Amino acid sequence: MEGTNDYSYRPGAIMTNNVDIRSSSLFSVLDDAQIKRVMQSSHMLNLADRQSLFECGDEADRFYLVTKGQIKLFRLSVNGDEKTIDIIQPGNTFAEALMFMEQPTYPVSATALGKVQLISFDNAQFLNLLRGNFDLCFRMMGSLCQRLRGLVKEIDDLTLQSATTRMCAMLVNHMEREGESEFPLQAPKGVLASRLSMKPETFSRILQNLANEGIIEVKGQNVGVLDECRLKESAHPESVIGLEPEFNCNHQMPFHQR
Repeated sequence: MEGTNDYSYRPGAIMTNNVDIRSSSLFSVLDDAQIKRVMQSSHMLNLADRQSLFECGDEADRFYLVTKGQIKLFRLSVNGDEKTIDIIQPGNTFAEALMFMEQPTYPVSATALGKVQLISFDNAQFLNLLRGNFDLCFRMMGSLCQRLRGLVKEIDDLTLQSATTRMCAMLVNHMEREGESEFPLQAPKGVLASRLSMKPETFSRILQNLANEGIIEVKGQNVGVLDECRLKESAHPESVIGLEPEFNCNHQMPFHQR
């Protein structure tokens, strides 16, 4: 893992390898002088595929912004099974909440999915900025609250929804994010299976069932949605407990007609 603090400055933006860090919501409320101050203690990191960034229990004195590639956050069970907690996409920060702890340690391990570029920031330096910037404090609180809501929803999904519903919801999210009816899966199937709390063989079986029903087609890591309406119906928790979905299939226009 190599680290540099190579960045360039221009009014209104801080560019790091052609990435404007102000596009991240956490940094968007900072003025040029504040961002420049944060960047002076930052480091650009480049990771190879499957290279470790940190291990669970390591001292947490820095947080990170992914600029290219994906970072997998995971934990290991007592019998060695791996549970994927999250997959961090470009433009997103992670581990920043730990700066508020007295003796912070990372509660998960982090490793690269493919080649990854990210920036690390010094917690102590950022805390000094928080003490003098109320807007940044509220932005940080809002970000943490949003993540808490996401965790609560994930608990609901895992306890109330079937494996098929979770799979279909993931595919719908992929489709809507890409804006296309055909898209690549964002990570290896084994990693996605762990993220959805299912065995790899269950993941593959559900994909095959959806393909057999004519809802999707699968070509390696690429998925094509053939029946958007049925996929969205299957992704709704209401489809599990017998209620009507929130949309009408008869009026739902597929992506290729939009």
